[in-house]
Amino acid sequence: MFDVTRYAIAAESIVDAGRFLYQRGWSPATSSNYSARIDDEHIAITVSGRHKGQLGAGDVMVVDLSGQPVQSNCRSSAETRLHTVLYELFPDVGAVLHTHSVKATVLSRLLEPGRALELEGYELQKAFSGVQTHESVLSVPVFDNTQDIDALARETKAWFAEHPEQPGYLIRGHGLYTWGSTMADCLRHVEAFEFLFECELETMRVRP
Repeated sequence: MFDVTRYAIAAESIVDAGRFLYQRGWSPATSSNYSARIDDEHIAITVSGRHKGQLGAGDVMVVDLSGQPVQSNCRSSAETRLHTVLYELFPDVGAVLHTHSVKATVLSRLLEPGRALELEGYELQKAFSGVQTHESVLSVPVFDNTQDIDALARETKAWFAEHPEQPGYLIRGHGLYTWGSTMADCLRHVEAFEFLFECELETMRVRP
């Protein structure tokens, strides 16, 4: 079982994140899913299909790290395993956010298949944990969109086991996944990625 107080804290952080991300236009309609760790075996995660700008405590449920509901008849997102593999892989991860912004979606469609997005020379790269200088390359993998979530979960888990320093990835035509030790870290990563995505798209526009 899980600690209900820790669940309440995790759920509140998810509700607050939803309001912020929806207001910024990064989680339109009922898209996106968010989660926060409760303990070594459980996470709190948004119930499928809920409006992210209007979340309440009843819109957050608990699943175990295999993605199965715990003490709930609700259904989490079909992409729940994309969250849980990150918690399995990285014990220090405290929150995972999946957003559907216009810039993440468009940029992921412009990159050639098999090519990662390489961010280099931006001061804001230092917003990511462990990055000390803009004189580095942040390589963001782009995975093809698929309805086979179990296969995608295995693919992302294997990739990040080999590249543990990376803070996020894109799914082509779909959106962004990023994570952090805390919800605040994770939200900072979303903001940094969105700024960098806009810089890349603007660079493409003025220098095609």
